[in-house]
Amino acid sequence: MTFQFAAHGEDAGRFKLTARASELDPRAREHPEIDFVFSKDGKPQDVQNASVDPRVPMRGKLVVWLMGHNDALFERLNSYGLHAIQVHYANKWFGILKPEDRLARGRVRLEAATGRDVSAQLQIPQPDGMMERAFQFVKWLDKENPAGKWGQFISGDGTGIRWDKVIISGSSHGSTTAARFAKEVAVDRVVMLCGPRDQEQDWQALPSATDPRRYFGFSHVLDGGWTGDHYCRSWELLGMHEFGPIVTVDNAAPPYENSRRLISAADVGGDAGKAHGAVTPGKSSPKADDGTLLYEAVWKYLYTHPVELVGQPGQPDPDCQKEHPLPR
Repeated sequence: MTFQFAAHGEDAGRFKLTARASELDPRAREHPEIDFVFSKDGKPQDVQNASVDPRVPMRGKLVVWLMGHNDALFERLNSYGLHAIQVHYANKWFGILKPEDRLARGRVRLEAATGRDVSAQLQIPQPDGMMERAFQFVKWLDKENPAGKWGQFISGDGTGIRWDKVIISGSSHGSTTAARFAKEVAVDRVVMLCGPRDQEQDWQALPSATDPRRYFGFSHVLDGGWTGDHYCRSWELLGMHEFGPIVTVDNAAPPYENSRRLISAADVGGDAGKAHGAVTPGKSSPKADDGTLLYEAVWKYLYTHPVELVGQPGQPDPDCQKEHPLPR
């Protein structure tokens, strides 16, 4: 477990902390049958990351990121006044478990996120669910880094996270689990980068504990999930078309018609794989002529745009394929 305070350079003053889930909670267990383990090939797999910048006025919101740690993203989130954590949870089951029906993947995602017994395809007890792992991590952060003011995200009775103060977010399958979780647990906001997937599933149309206005998505048009009508389908089933049109950010500026559905056709060399990662800060994200990343304004919008400001409702897109067969 480490605590780092950046004292020099552009990162000066930012708190960055890491801790292994297996060291924070003695109840934590491995689940090798779904590749959910603490170490692999001699390398730890359960390292969790957190950061906050105390120099920036805090918004009182915690981003829980459901994908591999991305410090470029966390640096931006911190610059917006957001706290951010990345939690070790079960997310490698996708290539192992086949869906039994059109709600099956949703049940698996929900059990991985909550630790509740809702799927017969895996057994994830509460200490190994994302919710409890996040809680144990934030408790440790509050103790180790009081200047970071992590305690504001712990419930008044001290038994869990204040999910009403959480922005649940991820990319690809992480964004899909984020959306499924928000259907079950009311959160402050959902930010879905290159997702959600689960194109052959129907859980996206279930009633939502989270206000549908609070779902935001961003995709590149060459991403296979976009060309395959995975994301447009999920966005409509989530009800996002009720809050604005699909807006191409390349020739628009914030607030993007107050929409929840943003896309880009920026140059990625025609590479679908690069397009998939383009919407997350990193080497695949396209740059402007001055070397800055093109989507800086988009990321800030997705994570901070006032949810009460919404666009004009639209109709479902008849060109977006809604029916996809279950994989065999």
